[in-house]
Amino acid sequence: MSDTPPFADPVSQRLRIAFVVDRFGNRFGGAEAYGVELMRELSRHHDITVFARDYDSRCDLKLPFVPIRHWSRWPGWVRSWLFARKAAQATAQGFDIVHSHMNGWCGDVEVVHVTPVRYNWRVRSLPWLKKLGSYISPRVAMYLHLEGRRLRAGSQAVVAVSGLIAEQLQQAYGDVHPYPVIAPGVLLPQADGQEQQREQTRAALGLETGQIVCLLVARNPIRKGLATVLAALAQMPSHYRLLVVGGKPSLRDDMRRQLLGQGLEDRVVLVGETSNVEPYYRAADIYVHPTLNDSFGMAPLEAMSYGLPVVLSPSPWCGFAQYVRAGHHAVLLSHPENAAELADAVQRLGADPAAARHLVENSRQLLAQFSWPSVAARYQALYQQVLQRR
Repeated sequence: MSDTPPFADPVSQRLRIAFVVDRFGNRFGGAEAYGVELMRELSRHHDITVFARDYDSRCDLKLPFVPIRHWSRWPGWVRSWLFARKAAQATAQGFDIVHSHMNGWCGDVEVVHVTPVRYNWRVRSLPWLKKLGSYISPRVAMYLHLEGRRLRAGSQAVVAVSGLIAEQLQQAYGDVHPYPVIAPGVLLPQADGQEQQREQTRAALGLETGQIVCLLVARNPIRKGLATVLAALAQMPSHYRLLVVGGKPSLRDDMRRQLLGQGLEDRVVLVGETSNVEPYYRAADIYVHPTLNDSFGMAPLEAMSYGLPVVLSPSPWCGFAQYVRAGHHAVLLSHPENAAELADAVQRLGADPAAARHLVENSRQLLAQFSWPSVAARYQALYQQVLQRR
């Protein structure tokens, strides 16, 4: 296992690259945002065609798009197989490199964003009944089959987006591949008009001067620790507020029930899916990320780029935590469900601006390691290795 592929001279010719992903657009989540920003950078030097189920019409990056669609009423595991088969057929000819973020067998470069299926069902400890059931489940069998074909020994490269995912791949599949780690990048925002945008956004959301706003950005806030954040908020003074951005529509009822259960509906603002999260980062004071499962975790990295102090789950719940020095770059919780610890950390940062500034200033050193041009350069080096092996 290595952190990055060996650097080589950039690919000199303009390549034809097929990018295979479920959905293309920033509003769909962190893994999808990774794909958008990486393709934005690579499209400066290469010809990119996107193969996906959906392409967000509000995405500002416009690339050639080939839709891969099938009957939506099939079970998820059937849809995954149909997508993999159609993607393999569609990208079989006409491209120098097929760069895939999907389970299947079409990619020259396969990028793994989530905990491997084999690690989940065959390596980690599970209740015996659940483990037994996995051996007779067609759903688990299909996902294992697709992942097995994806990670087969051969000429293609397999990239992990965090050290945590690389370790899990190695435990699940051994040394079939070296599993280089190429973490997400981050864009450093412009400082112009920051204070004005902050005040405008806070006013539009009904947030008052003097209120300390905690932010959680997630497509599935429940998996990213919403219950813990709400339990922590209930322990904090009334001038602390929570802003939740990006929750998909199907979860809104569940989230509202959680708010009602805690009696916090007047202290929490819910904002749905959006292609532009910047105003909400600007409006916040502290970023909270007690995630229950993140292979990397782009949101806390983005929060740091906007100058927010961050409180987050430790590894193995959050892959980004492997890059963070506790108390220096961010506050690391001992466990993602420790609401009292989260409440204490947030109140200490809210009451001590100097401590918050200390984290923000130190996190700038960490941000220097993550830039999309350097991420794209690593992939171009990897493309060259794949082409040379051919």
